[in-house]
Amino acid sequence: MSSVKVTMRRTPADYKTGSMPDWCPACGDFGILQALLNAFAELNLDPANTVLVSGIGCSAKIPHYLKIVGVHTLHGRAIPFAMGIKLANPTLEVIVDGGDGDLLAIGAGHFVALGRRNLDIAVIMHDNAVYGLTKGQAGPTLPRGIKVKAIPRPNVHDAVNPVLLALASGYTFVARTYSYDIKHQVEVIKQAIQHRGAALVHILQPCPTYNTFQTREWYEQRIYRIEEEDPSWDPVVRDPGDAWEKYNRAVNKALEFGDRIPIGVFYRNETVPTFEERMAESIPSMLKVPPVMQPIATKDGKPLITIERYLPDRIV
Repeated sequence: MSSVKVTMRRTPADYKTGSMPDWCPACGDFGILQALLNAFAELNLDPANTVLVSGIGCSAKIPHYLKIVGVHTLHGRAIPFAMGIKLANPTLEVIVDGGDGDLLAIGAGHFVALGRRNLDIAVIMHDNAVYGLTKGQAGPTLPRGIKVKAIPRPNVHDAVNPVLLALASGYTFVARTYSYDIKHQVEVIKQAIQHRGAALVHILQPCPTYNTFQTREWYEQRIYRIEEEDPSWDPVVRDPGDAWEKYNRAVNKALEFGDRIPIGVFYRNETVPTFEERMAESIPSMLKVPPVMQPIATKDGKPLITIERYLPDRIV
């Protein structure tokens, strides 16, 4: 009998649930969902070892449509939920999926914190510049001076640039793609998941119902692929000494958002230690025996974890 282990190759259909998406017709979320299905299949991810965490909003429904471990959490809190999951069990593939409002308004502090810590988590950000689920108010990425359906006057706030914020916060993989370009999305999402460290995939997504300014036509007149226009473009840091130069190139490219909008990988740097690796320096068992695998009680229920064990100098 052969002892060769056969690994089952999965297809996008293997990651589908029986739930039917209920987004508006032509919503960019459909393209993002398909890109995730294709990317998971091409990476052959183990559904039992893959966790997708969402918050609140149109995009937050995605865990219901993917046959993996889905966690539908609170508004703006997808990232801290995901960080807790990853620290409890670093062997899991953890992905955050949320909208620009969820991640950059109420969740902005958590977005920055993930970059500073560089946990090995991929963030998939749907950016339609409005709060679609609550009828189209201005989102944090809507440019100042633009009027959309749900606001009586033009937006008075300046827009957040997600790519620039991710670079400033310390994300070690930063990319942008477009929801109607499935193939490009798949390649970028695969790279983000495979990256060792905090990753952002910023996805430009038309909202055909509420954002009548940044339409499909508006985006497709402006979008271009970085690597096609500049064949010498290389965002990968292979030596720490090259990081500053490539970081500055990424920042300058990210500033370009108006008549022309670049998509592609802006920056990738795996020379920076992840938060898990930093923690393992002071807690050697962190990666070998993660918290989720550590016993907390004996078979008869007697607790093994006590205040005296972990805080002996605090006992009075």
